[in-house]
Amino acid sequence: MQTRYAAAAFVAVIAAPAIAQTERSADRSVVSLAQGWEFKRGGEVDPAQAAQADGSWEVVSVPHTWNRVGYYVPNPQTHLNRAETVDKYQGVGWYRMTFTPAAAFTGKRAWLQFDAASRTAEVWLNGQKIGDHKGGFSRFRLDATKAMRPGQPNTLLVKVDNTQPAPGSSTADVLPLAGDFFVHGGLYRPVSMIATNAVHVDMLDSGGSGIFATTRSIDATGAKVDVRVRIANDGTRTQAVNAVVSLIDAAGKTVASETRRLSLRANDVSESVQTLSVTAPHLWNGVADPYLHRLVVEVASPSGAVLDRVDQAFGIREMRADPTRGFLLNGKPLRLHGVGYHQDREGKGWAVSPADIEQDFAIMREMGVNTIRLTHYQHGQVIHDLADRYGMVLWDEIPLVSKWTQGEAMSASPGLRDDARQQLRELIRQNGNHASVFNWGIANEVDFGTSIPAFITAKSGIAPDPMPLLHELNAFAKAEDPSRATALATCCERDLGPKSDVPITATAAELSGANRYYGWYFGNPGDLGPHLDALRAKRPNQPLSVTEYGAGGATTIHTDDPLGGKVDQRGRNQPEEYESYIHETAWATLSAKPYLFATWLWNSFDFATTVRREGDAIDVNTKGLVTYDRAIRKDAWYFYKANWTTTPTVHVNGRRYVDRAYPAADVRVYSNAPRTDLLVNGRVVGTLTACPEMICAWPNVALAAGVNRVVARGVFPAGAVEDAIEWRVAADAARTIRIDSGALVAPEITGKRYGSDAFFDGGTFGEINAWSGYGPRPERKVVAGTTEGIVAETYREGRFGYRVPLADGRYTVDLSFVEPSLAAGARQFDVTANGKRAVAGLDIAAVAGGALKSVTRRIAVQVTGGMLDLQFAPIRGDAIVSGIEITR
Repeated sequence: MQTRYAAAAFVAVIAAPAIAQTERSADRSVVSLAQGWEFKRGGEVDPAQAAQADGSWEVVSVPHTWNRVGYYVPNPQTHLNRAETVDKYQGVGWYRMTFTPAAAFTGKRAWLQFDAASRTAEVWLNGQKIGDHKGGFSRFRLDATKAMRPGQPNTLLVKVDNTQPAPGSSTADVLPLAGDFFVHGGLYRPVSMIATNAVHVDMLDSGGSGIFATTRSIDATGAKVDVRVRIANDGTRTQAVNAVVSLIDAAGKTVASETRRLSLRANDVSESVQTLSVTAPHLWNGVADPYLHRLVVEVASPSGAVLDRVDQAFGIREMRADPTRGFLLNGKPLRLHGVGYHQDREGKGWAVSPADIEQDFAIMREMGVNTIRLTHYQHGQVIHDLADRYGMVLWDEIPLVSKWTQGEAMSASPGLRDDARQQLRELIRQNGNHASVFNWGIANEVDFGTSIPAFITAKSGIAPDPMPLLHELNAFAKAEDPSRATALATCCERDLGPKSDVPITATAAELSGANRYYGWYFGNPGDLGPHLDALRAKRPNQPLSVTEYGAGGATTIHTDDPLGGKVDQRGRNQPEEYESYIHETAWATLSAKPYLFATWLWNSFDFATTVRREGDAIDVNTKGLVTYDRAIRKDAWYFYKANWTTTPTVHVNGRRYVDRAYPAADVRVYSNAPRTDLLVNGRVVGTLTACPEMICAWPNVALAAGVNRVVARGVFPAGAVEDAIEWRVAADAARTIRIDSGALVAPEITGKRYGSDAFFDGGTFGEINAWSGYGPRPERKVVAGTTEGIVAETYREGRFGYRVPLADGRYTVDLSFVEPSLAAGARQFDVTANGKRAVAGLDIAAVAGGALKSVTRRIAVQVTGGMLDLQFAPIRGDAIVSGIEITR
């Protein structure tokens, strides 16, 4: 909401920077309470003594949070968050400030406005408690009129509490009860004091503007906009007023206006519903034409004196989702593709500035995003205003995430139900006038059922049923705003095996969103398409979207082939290249599904959590396409920019994998150029045109010992665009190729440089010490007979081969074998080198005398034609190999 305000009404009196300049008009005044605050962690504070000096308080400015969570392990000196600066305290925090309202404030109504206070807040002014609030994401206002002392020092005291909800805790019924994100504490959005006349557009409309406007219809004759205005009379007598509602175009012309005479009873709130008819309206049309009008509501006395005025942006548009045609904006199909978005960033947590949010928004726009899923809670007005202005479509939702009961309870408590309804009401009333907002999300992933018993299920092993609460919230949202669809995101409606009982929750809302991590948490990337088709066939009349998909991507961890080994969703092996692979394969599937009304990848930026120790970070979800500090745009970010924009884009992948393991590499370039050339060390390697999915790939590109300059040149109609990176190949890596078969990420071995599994064709990867990342890690198995145990613990098996590009010449090849578990006689195979049998009928267990004992074989080969071809052919069972070392 943007509002014009009246004359300055406050002056700071404590030794602190001056408070922000007041916004002015003839009817309201707003003072930003940003400076002059003091903060104290924990303990108790007597509100009656809050003004007394106490050296334990820290001077802060608001927005403020005391939390600092999540950090990257490598290069700590380059980051704001480090192990020693992390602060995960969840509990009570106190804020106080002293200010002097001007004497001219006498006779006005005074309101304190908090744009967010996490998770709960209690507020005192001059020792009098003026109110409290539960829920850490929405704006709330409190009437401070009786407690305020114009012309005198006033002390404002705020107690906030972000305690993790638990049975009997101070926040037991405050959503979210769970979730894969950290709930920061504090006054992390702005605080302000507002003055109004006794008659005003309702200041206590659940934090909203008191106005709710809806485009009822758009047709050939024009548009009709219904505007509901709540007007409060806090005076002591009945007041006659005129409510004037006007719609003003970007040129300042009034295109529609309606006046209604009202009689307002004392100490009461009245509603007026007025309809504006707009001839030939200029529509808000997304990123193509995000045209905004101004919706102005004036409340005036019969003599014409303006008592209150609210002025906010408004777009005339129609949005809906069709189960077959997808998303329709003003009756025309529009493919929505975008990102999920959390509001935190490194060093600031949730206490971000408008400039920070604007930077995030610009990064998303540059990538080609045209929709944002605001997860998993209500976001502030800045992101909503930006979305209005630039034509971004928003999915808004409340923080009903994963869990809605405590302990052994089988249903939501009355307190939690109240809190869910309150947060949903606030979400709708505070954001319902934004043209960008498409739907109201009522829940995220409350369909775990018994699939993760320790997380949701009670000790009895029975999972509570989410449907009663979901039905209640769906009906509540439709009653608040019939014009918008309800939606929810699911996780678990898929094949989880016979031991899992998962509720089908998608039918509880009008729109269905599927959070599906095929190729990451479960399944294979190729499973995504058939699964979506099955969901659509199951509910053909319900619009379907994909609300989350993606993978972790550590910018300091790399692989030579993302298919070479097992990704570790809960551990270290999360190379950046695997994240790119998942997005490439997922988008190929999703872009071919026109029935999807939208897709949102997970996530725009890395964000803080407290349940992860994975990749190259602690307590950071690294699925973002941009790092937590916004310093690095990962390769996958450029994949979407190439696909989602017409901006000339050329990006060579792997720029952070500088020291290469092999003297040959697959080069992948994201390019939307009609023609793309690849040059290595000034030599043209090849040219590709119209690369599918904007992925230009050159396999097995030779690299020289030392520094290699890799240049991709995209040739566009307007000229060439280049991207250049440098890769280094150490002399030892150029001389000797060492392949750790079955390894996604190569281990570090003293004195030897191994690469991850590469150059293979066929077979499957495996590991002796496999672990899913859930539950206690099993006892580690040790491989005997080798000093390179970590290499011996992974393998490739089946029927497979390796085609390794080499200069012609004579080589020795050392092959390492380990039998994981089979007895002698169960596995037997041949190995051929360039078509000649080199190892015949190898039975590892028989040679070694059992499992988990290393066996090696050395062979000599002559390479001609630039390729060594090794084939592993089963005789009985599967062939297997753990390591390959090739030396000239």
